[in-house]
Amino acid sequence: MSEKSQHTNVLLAILCFAVVVGAVALIGFFTLGNEPEVIQGQMDVTEYRVSSKVPGRILEIRVQEGDYVHVGDTLAILDAPEVNAKKEQANAVEEAASAMSEMAKKGARQEQIQGAYQLWQQAKAALEIHEKSYQRVQKLFDEGVLSEQKRDEAYAQYTAAQAQAKAAESQYNMAVNGARREEKMAAAAKVQQARGVVAEVSSYIGETVQIAQMEGEVTDIYPHVGELVGTGSPIMSVAIMKDMWASFNIREDQLSGMKIGDEVETYIPAFDKTLKMKVYYMKDQGSYAVWKATKANGRYDLKTFEVKARPIEKLEGLRPGMSVIIK
Repeated sequence: MSEKSQHTNVLLAILCFAVVVGAVALIGFFTLGNEPEVIQGQMDVTEYRVSSKVPGRILEIRVQEGDYVHVGDTLAILDAPEVNAKKEQANAVEEAASAMSEMAKKGARQEQIQGAYQLWQQAKAALEIHEKSYQRVQKLFDEGVLSEQKRDEAYAQYTAAQAQAKAAESQYNMAVNGARREEKMAAAAKVQQARGVVAEVSSYIGETVQIAQMEGEVTDIYPHVGELVGTGSPIMSVAIMKDMWASFNIREDQLSGMKIGDEVETYIPAFDKTLKMKVYYMKDQGSYAVWKATKANGRYDLKTFEVKARPIEKLEGLRPGMSVIIK
């Protein structure tokens, strides 16, 4: 083979390789280049955690993970003997306060009233005697028979008897009327305070039985029977299956004018079905979620937005965690 023929063959090989590369590039451009970008998210659901206001030991768990519960269903029962002891103390305080209030309302006992009356009568009798004695002494003093000192002594005894009679009468009236208005109000306030403590402790006792506040599916149960849980410690999580939404992280150049209230068509791979959703939440995720740093070539950074959308139609079997695709 001549040198000219070899040179021709090399040129043909290079030309064929260039044609193949160009064809592959064209195929890639028209097939891959025109394929729409895919935005993938997932279904989420609102959950609430069941927890107690009082510490206790798990006595019984009435549900299992995966159970669907309704409002009022019993979920768990705790044993809290300390709270029961507090209830007994609170009841005793309430009874004592009620007794004091009744005593303030009714006043002194009948025996006390009778005793005060007798002392008053005794003081009145003594006053009469001292009054008569003073009058006789005063008459003798006027006649010049007794000295002024004797008359003054008799007057002092008469005055003291008057004060004793008034004091005895006041004691009797106090026994009849009972406690003062302010004392009765204070005693009634003590009763209300004690009842408030009883109501508070009773509410804590109610916390030993945990019931479902909203219907949903039990997703997680954390403690086991016999374990201790502290105040506010989660016992289980319940997913509100009626409140599901899809969550997406979308770069701002992919939003294409999307706004709150827009309807988007999504694809659910688990069912191989499309599902219409309505956008109700959009928020940028801050500078930490910048997707591209393109300032080096004269362009701009692109932020990421969190977008949430709720299904408009019902799709039976749709569950949290399933993938959702926007094309």
